[in-house]
Amino acid sequence: MAQITETQVLDALSKVMDPELNKDLVSLNMIRDILIEENNVRFSLILTTSACPLKKEIEESARTAVETIEGIGTVLVDVGAEVPKAKGLPDKQPIPGIKNIIAVASGKGGVGKSTIAVNLALSLSKSGASVGILDADVFGPSVPMMMGVHEQPQSTDDEKIIPIEAHGIKIMSVGFMLDEETPLVWRGPLVMQLVKQFLIGVEWGELDYLVIDLPPGTGDVQLTLVQTVPVTGAVIVTTPQDIALLDARRAIKMFGEVKVPVLGIVENMSFFVCPHCNEKTEIFSHGGGKKTSERYGVPLLGHIPLDPTIREGGDAGKPVVLSEPDSPQTLAIQKVTGHVAAQISIFDLKDTPQEV
Repeated sequence: MAQITETQVLDALSKVMDPELNKDLVSLNMIRDILIEENNVRFSLILTTSACPLKKEIEESARTAVETIEGIGTVLVDVGAEVPKAKGLPDKQPIPGIKNIIAVASGKGGVGKSTIAVNLALSLSKSGASVGILDADVFGPSVPMMMGVHEQPQSTDDEKIIPIEAHGIKIMSVGFMLDEETPLVWRGPLVMQLVKQFLIGVEWGELDYLVIDLPPGTGDVQLTLVQTVPVTGAVIVTTPQDIALLDARRAIKMFGEVKVPVLGIVENMSFFVCPHCNEKTEIFSHGGGKKTSERYGVPLLGHIPLDPTIREGGDAGKPVVLSEPDSPQTLAIQKVTGHVAAQISIFDLKDTPQEV
């Protein structure tokens, strides 16, 4: 019986396509460390993110492809991930050590933007990525409460701020420096200076993703962000009712004008499931997120239910992805997380910013 060769293995795997990236695994450099002993084959499958929603499907397709080789024995697949650094972004000074910056935005307040930002960051971290979160909502910082952190950050010898660490992620917020009931009464220039300090004056270290929780609207903080650092992409959070969607469309248009890719829309508070009768009620209307995504050509990343456990987790400092890891709410957030990570991989492959 002829010995299995590396060429045969690569040829078989070159026929397996990544469904999100629409290229084969070999040309995407996802196949590494091929080891052949007699007719048994072992290789590494390196995905572009640990949060890939199609991980199992790609792994099984790769294994099946190699098993079609005549005379093959056992096939072992070691699955890993390497988050790519964003490419094709505007020529701005990157933050050293940070591969991707994800802006979480909304056109108006009250749609659960901070809740999505916190749970997205934690879900990315749980998938194996190194993650930080910057609370850039300087007038209404809520990340410290949601993460259950109440302490002041220290600084390095060269006067860089050391972010607080909790639940495996690095956190920075103006809320660490203010009493919970003390308002930040600053004009635009001071706010812009503070945001710049949090972006480039923090010792973030090495991160796969920095999630930035923006204030609602399209004002100074958003413009300072996109003018200061290269933003990989924006996630727009909305609820299904018309007034929220109108403001979400403004946010989509704003990011399009400043050449920041829109990774997609998250429809929060999409529906409510009665815990007693399991009846599903669409309290804030239905289908608005899908219509908006189709109108502007951006993905609908997912629907998050309106559920008391999500609110309770934020209030208690233990977000739902930690407090209820197997709940339908967490599964919905994980699905969104996988799609966000996949969209970043797609933009990295295209190497060009998205137009809106």
